[in-house]
Amino acid sequence: MDVPFEEGVLSPSAADMRPEPPNTLDLNGSHPQRIKLTAPNINLSLDQSEGSILSDDNLDSPDEIDINVDDLDTPDEADSFEYTGHEDPTTNRSSGQESESIPEYTAEEEREDNRLWRTVVIGEQEQRIDMKVIEPYRRVISHGGYYGDGLNAIIVFAACFLPDSSRADYHYVMENLFLYVISTLELMVAEDYMIVYLNGATPRRKMPGLGWMKKCYQMIDRRLRKNLKSFIIVHPSWFIRTILAVTRPFISSKFSSKIKYVTSLSELSGLIPMDCIHIPESIINIDLKLKEKP
Repeated sequence: MDVPFEEGVLSPSAADMRPEPPNTLDLNGSHPQRIKLTAPNINLSLDQSEGSILSDDNLDSPDEIDINVDDLDTPDEADSFEYTGHEDPTTNRSSGQESESIPEYTAEEEREDNRLWRTVVIGEQEQRIDMKVIEPYRRVISHGGYYGDGLNAIIVFAACFLPDSSRADYHYVMENLFLYVISTLELMVAEDYMIVYLNGATPRRKMPGLGWMKKCYQMIDRRLRKNLKSFIIVHPSWFIRTILAVTRPFISSKFSSKIKYVTSLSELSGLIPMDCIHIPESIINIDLKLKEKP
């Protein structure tokens, strides 16, 4: 578009008197004459109505400069709440309040969280097991195969893998280990089953307390108590014998009749198949030492 100029400024008769075009744009107003500019091609439809940036009133104002519409920053609605100003970076630090974004909960973290925590239902109540804290003690219970006809499971409980009672969080660990043992037992047992309790190579500080054993018995589902056919204790110590004698008034006579004491692994092999039973190395060594005694 052509910017209107005052009459006679660039008349044909004054063509030879035109000054050389300036190399720089003087914004200080030292050159009073107006020059003819060509506007850039823009995809806007503008008129010269009143109030428009192309109106005669605006163009005649000596304080106005050329406006490049393409450079105008016109935020859309989505940016209306975004602060675009410049802020002193020391402002937040001086106040002691730093803005921190909330980290995204990734799918990998969700899988990891599910691996560290297990939700089980025991006694019609939902329980959460801290799988991380019991990770070193999960070998305390294992599946030892089957005996007889059908799915009669052999459940092996190795007391030597229990946590040391000197741990500061011993009760927390035992609480979660208890839930793990009970929930695992329910998964392993389909029909009748027996428990093989490996008591050898277990120091006194690792032996479960009377309250823990009593709680285990009380929390066992009625189906599991009914289907338990035998409770075999291998290498029984005087301590375990004493505990069972003390707890006898709290347990049924039927359960007491299912308890059997076995003094050696060879004697155990005469009662049940040993093909799938994992015997810890420490218990094998104890069994060999007991055999050497007169």
